[in-house]
Amino acid sequence: MAQPHAVEVLLRPAVELYTVAVCAGAALVCLVAPWSLALSPLLGVGSALTFLVFGAIRLRDAWVILRYRRNIRRLPRYVMTSRDVPVSQHRLFVGRGFRWEQRHTHRLVQTYKPEFRRYAEPTTFYRMARRLEERLEFAPPPLPKLARVLAWDSPLNPARPLPPVGGLPRLHGIEPHEIDVTLPLGERVGHTLVLGTTRVGKTRLAELFITQDIRRKVNGEHEVVIVFDPKGDADLLKRMYVEARRAGREGEFYVFHLGWADISARYNAVGRFGRISEVATRIARQLSGEGNSAAFREFAWRFVNIIARALVELGQRPDYLLIQRHVVNIDALFIEYAQHFFAKTEPKAWEVIVQLEARLNDKTIPRHMVGREKRVVALEQYLSQTRIYDPVLDGLRSAVRYDRTYFDKIVASLLPLLEKLTTGKIAQLLAPNYSDLSDPRPIFDWMQIVRKRAIVYVGLDALSDAEVAAAVGNSMFSDLVSVAGHIYKHGIDDGLPGADASTKVPINVHADEFNELMGDEFIPLINKGGGAGMQVTAYTQTLSDIEARIGNRAKAGQVIGNFNNLFMLRVRETATAELLTRQLPKVEVYTTTLVSGATDSSDIHGPTDFTSNAQDRISTSSVPLIEPAHVVGLPKGQCFALIEGGNLWKVRMPLPAPDPDEVMPKDLQQLAGYMRQHYIEEGEWWERAGAPCLQDDDSLPEDLAEEAHSDEARS
Repeated sequence: MAQPHAVEVLLRPAVELYTVAVCAGAALVCLVAPWSLALSPLLGVGSALTFLVFGAIRLRDAWVILRYRRNIRRLPRYVMTSRDVPVSQHRLFVGRGFRWEQRHTHRLVQTYKPEFRRYAEPTTFYRMARRLEERLEFAPPPLPKLARVLAWDSPLNPARPLPPVGGLPRLHGIEPHEIDVTLPLGERVGHTLVLGTTRVGKTRLAELFITQDIRRKVNGEHEVVIVFDPKGDADLLKRMYVEARRAGREGEFYVFHLGWADISARYNAVGRFGRISEVATRIARQLSGEGNSAAFREFAWRFVNIIARALVELGQRPDYLLIQRHVVNIDALFIEYAQHFFAKTEPKAWEVIVQLEARLNDKTIPRHMVGREKRVVALEQYLSQTRIYDPVLDGLRSAVRYDRTYFDKIVASLLPLLEKLTTGKIAQLLAPNYSDLSDPRPIFDWMQIVRKRAIVYVGLDALSDAEVAAAVGNSMFSDLVSVAGHIYKHGIDDGLPGADASTKVPINVHADEFNELMGDEFIPLINKGGGAGMQVTAYTQTLSDIEARIGNRAKAGQVIGNFNNLFMLRVRETATAELLTRQLPKVEVYTTTLVSGATDSSDIHGPTDFTSNAQDRISTSSVPLIEPAHVVGLPKGQCFALIEGGNLWKVRMPLPAPDPDEVMPKDLQQLAGYMRQHYIEEGEWWERAGAPCLQDDDSLPEDLAEEAHSDEARS
């Protein structure tokens, strides 16, 4: 086997083709006119075969050069239908690519040298065709037809336009030999971070991962799939349903969508808990704990905990509506719990309380109880005269003893959060009525989802109301953390016959635009959730998004430090690109230098007038494996992947091909159509600010259109 040269040069003319032409000509002569070479016909055939074998070897060498030069300018198309996505029980398919090594850095450095630029950049004919195409767009007929011919996307077109993916094809074209890039499933417990700016392929990569998670079976059982989609991607929802149906799991598919409450499943974020204090923790954790706000958050935690304990004692399941109702008016809960408590312990106490209430007037009510109901004041007087101890009753009593205005100030930071979670139709989703059997919308909780190995799509409608989306998302993350802790200690079958604490299943959590959802709840989920089988894949745009959301650089670093696998698509922020490049070593690349010179002879009578020399010097220089500029120049659908303990891979994802077997239920089709029509990127909101379609009732859902007509009738 031939040893590779110290300096590899693939950007050069394919001079091997000259040898191929000579060998072909010689073989032809040997076959047609062997007598011209003084050969017999038999020796002519043997010589022709020898020339053809040698020509084939040189043709193979020439093909390496030609293919390399072609890939540098244009990569071959890579398309795959969803049905063809490989699903393994041991590895996660990412795409096709290669492991990035020193030789790839050397090849990439060569493409930027002036002598090689003509091989790496578009040809003069290509640039002329594009300029002519632009000029002919508004030319009189029939010249625009010529523009369409120039833009014909076919290999037969010598001026074929490049695919609309932007970036530098050379970043992937420097390695013609691609293989399937996969990630061992055991590495996913270390969590995965996907970074990339808008519209570069994050959602496509998410679809690829989610497709495999839905269809994968390990030991005969499916895996749990939970997808958080803040902005609402209709194609992602469609892909999830189609794959669920293809895997025979449409009965385990749940859609929770804040913008489409009529068909959304319902969910109570505080209805299931291991310890009653978790209810207060999940709600208070979303309040600010910085500076003076920390004390108010502690007070809010205490009052929510008091209310939750009382509700549980009364046999009621806590939800946001009940908690808000009693935060606003805690007197009613105090009276209701007192009736429940005295009915069991001291039935005659209520007669005394009624007598005390009858004696009260404005003068006999204590100053700190002004504004309270008389029955509350009577209860307080009765409890102060008797030696009754009940922790829940004492907690409620301490709450009503506060001055009314002081109490309102203490819970002032809690009420805006509860308003976000209980306004409009959202209240029906987050505070479901369990006794209403006529409501067909299912109710789920995370433990139920895990036990059923179900699939959940969570659309948070963040483009319509980012505040409510963040509040609901944080509530769900907080609930997931609690469930993860329970599974870690007791397994998923706790309380069932034959339960085994070691029984766990992979729980695949995909959080698109997770910076919009992330709060303090997300940190323990990725920090400690792996022990419960949580496998988080988070998608966002920049590191600054994470830091801006958390508001603390140290916490942002804590979040990033818990992701073991990193997929970096094109980014526009250098600091984000450096998250990848700073983790990579430097390598030595070879450079050649041409040195020539001439020296005059000092002996004017000698036979030599001057001496000259020419040298090719090979030197090495240390450069980073990749630069941040390379990450910024990635085409759409391509990424650098740092996986399996820091191994760098260059990957491109397959383009989606249309699949004929993609049918959704009518209600989900309406939801997907509404999402496509109304959900736009954050930077494009102004384009539809005055769009007529937004003023037309036909563009609204039926319920909103009816409300609009009724408002017009009233006016």
